Amino acid sequence: MQKRIPVESTSTHCSTCMMGHVCLPVGMPAHEVEQLDTLVKERIRVEKGQALYRHGENLNALFGLRSGSLKTLLEEANGAQQITGFFLPGEIVGLDGMIEGEHSSSAIAMEDSEVCVVRVQDIDEISRYVPSLQHQIRRLMSKEIARSHQVLLALGSMRSEQRLAAFLSNLSQRLAILGYSPTDFVMRMSREEIGNYLGLTLETISRLFSRFARDGVIRISQREVKIIDMHALNELVGKPC
Repeated sequence: MQKRIPVESTSTHCSTCMMGHVCLPVGMPAHEVEQLDTLVKERIRVEKGQALYRHGENLNALFGLRSGSLKTLLEEANGAQQITGFFLPGEIVGLDGMIEGEHSSSAIAMEDSEVCVVRVQDIDEISRYVPSLQHQIRRLMSKEIARSHQVLLALGSMRSEQRLAAFLSNLSQRLAILGYSPTDFVMRMSREEIGNYLGLTLETISRLFSRFARDGVIRISQREVKIIDMHALNELVGKPC
């Protein structure tokens, strides 16, 4: 179920939002950020398990995740699903539909979530007097493409333990950007969802988590994770430390 909430003059806007440093205004001059306050006219609350949008629906807006978490997925005719991404507060959802004008995946709330609605027609209008906005959109699209390439690299060339290590390392980096602890966090996605995303079985994911814990790389309890040895985690991925 969705609940649409109009943004009033007394509401939090782009210029005062705590997610402003990781959302659309990244790198924009302060006076231009203030002009973006007219860009978000409503927000949508989505209950856990419900869809923000579905594959094939017309794209008329982008969505800035204000709170909660979302996953994007592809759904096959036989009911099988392939998760294509996980999104955290401050990240933009819906960019994969910008080229064709319709959503190429479905976005499902992993917990009760709220998004800011940024209408595409408003982006085009405001870009006339905030020229850096188009640059920001291109930057975000570039990041989305890079993320897709990283997933393909993981699925095509990485061993199973490298895939999970890369996933944890990436999640750690994204949480750090949001201002949260990069070493102590709660995973909003289940092990089964992680396995689906990484192309691994639930049994393999569970075995790898146990192995990482046994080797002293992480400590894990249900979905609570503490990265104990970041150097070892990055070595598993093959990153320079």
